[in-house]
Amino acid sequence: MDFFFDDRALPSTSQSTPKSGHEDLQMTGNADHDSSGGKSPGVNMAEIQEQHTSLNIEDISRRVQDMLEKINSSRTSNQKVMDSFQEKFMEKVTEICKQMECHMYTVYEENSSEMQVKLQELSEILESCTKLNMELMEANQALAGLRESLARSQIPEQ
Repeated sequence: MDFFFDDRALPSTSQSTPKSGHEDLQMTGNADHDSSGGKSPGVNMAEIQEQHTSLNIEDISRRVQDMLEKINSSRTSNQKVMDSFQEKFMEKVTEICKQMECHMYTVYEENSSEMQVKLQELSEILESCTKLNMELMEANQALAGLRESLARSQIPEQ
């Protein structure tokens, strides 16, 4: 941040060549002081410099206060921007989560349909396997009976 101070408010510290506006003050001030008690001309200049210094300090204090107010205002504005950003960000995240959830349920439905078809096919295959197993057991029993009968028929009678 740049600071600009008005040089016009600063008093002249040169005693050897006073500026035209200060000559009248010094002469008038010197004449008054000489007639009232014989004070030295340096005291009058010190009072003027003290007043200017006091005014400069007040001016600097006022400028510092203005800058602090601007900084605080800027911080408040920044906080509002961050709050707004956070609110919009949270809304967007919530929206995206809802979209993902919707997509997830759509995928679940598609998978459920496919799994239902596959489970139906598996059930039919298992049923077919059970029937074949029963037929195989019946055929095995029939073969066992046939073997027994063949075995009896081949044994010579004694």
